[in-house]
Amino acid sequence: MNFDTQCLHAGYQPGNGEPRNIPIVQSTTFRYESSQEMGKLFDLEASGYFYTRLQNPTSDAVAARLCDLEGGTAAMLLSSGQAATFFAVFNIASAGDHVVSSSAIYGGTYNLFAVTMKRMGIDFTFVSPHCTEEELRAAFRPNTKALFGETIANPALTVLDIEKFARVAHQQGVPLIVDNTFATPWGCKPFQWGADIVTHSTSKYLDGHAAALGGAIVDSGNFNWDAHKDKYPGLTTPDPSYHGVTYTQQFGQGGAYITKAVVQLMRDFGATPAPMNAWILGMGMETLPLRMAQHSNNALEMARFLQGHEQVAWVRYPGLPGDPCHSLAEKYLPRGCSGVISFGVKGGRQAAERFMAGLKLASIATHVADAKTCILHPASATHRQMNEEELRSAGVSPDLVRLSVGLEDIGDLIEDVAQALAGI
Repeated sequence: MNFDTQCLHAGYQPGNGEPRNIPIVQSTTFRYESSQEMGKLFDLEASGYFYTRLQNPTSDAVAARLCDLEGGTAAMLLSSGQAATFFAVFNIASAGDHVVSSSAIYGGTYNLFAVTMKRMGIDFTFVSPHCTEEELRAAFRPNTKALFGETIANPALTVLDIEKFARVAHQQGVPLIVDNTFATPWGCKPFQWGADIVTHSTSKYLDGHAAALGGAIVDSGNFNWDAHKDKYPGLTTPDPSYHGVTYTQQFGQGGAYITKAVVQLMRDFGATPAPMNAWILGMGMETLPLRMAQHSNNALEMARFLQGHEQVAWVRYPGLPGDPCHSLAEKYLPRGCSGVISFGVKGGRQAAERFMAGLKLASIATHVADAKTCILHPASATHRQMNEEELRSAGVSPDLVRLSVGLEDIGDLIEDVAQALAGI
């Protein structure tokens, strides 16, 4: 099936007389006729459901849809994008290990890496997304377990050179993990450019309506864990908590990573999505192609307007000719660059705050990438915990305003922005 058809039909095929939409299985537990049958599930000798903390039919159907959209071999849903990022890294890195990450990432991800996971004994090195291959290689250590980046960085809007990052990661024998939240598989499929694992905050464009928190991890099935057994013993050696199961042997290269994340991490951390939230996500993905095309069209028109306004100091949108990442956007994001724009208001932070207060249609909100237009000053909100040096490395200047252009009529949006700028 082509992409637009996959959005409607992938992951769930109803049988005769069965519900046409994915059913909501709103149950914590599942009944069995014998303890022997349930025992096989606990030993990973059979597939099925026994407790929604680990797996649920609604969540699995929606995960399968996203897996198809990304072109992966296995996927899982989680309760939030933060949980997805944590699981994706912690599944292969533990105390004493090291991870390399692009510095241009979401502020919450930076805090997760630089503060919380550092307390767990995992060290992170942050590199510029524009670094050379030599500079990137220099950041690796013998104990490096992964390389991480965002397709379109939030909120710097830097486009990751996925091929370059994947090439260096594979030279070093580690997988490349890419957060594809802003681009979505409509805009970019990182696996086609060499990425190994993709994460999402599904609360954004995949849901599309700011209705349900959620996250997801998708495995490409391309990284050969057994070729690097010493680096990834959690996948390639027996797991004593499941009577000695070796994930790569029992579930193969395409299933080992996600299976381990579900039966180990979800078992122990319980970052489980509600079946209702998974269902909302599945419904949202059905209109993903229509929404992303309109978001991208509206944002490009808005970026052009801002670029020519006397009160605007600068504009970052990869779809604009002349943007520092425009050539990368043409390569990785030929269909469109999503609906998020970053720009600076002349007069700095105070002028930016006056501008935002004057908006009537756009909402000041911590959210981004949904149907309604919203706006945020990241240095005061999502990136508030970062110092000036960290903000600079993440591409967040004091005057940066992040505008998430929604699906409203673009004329109404431009009129609202224009009157707010005039009121500074």
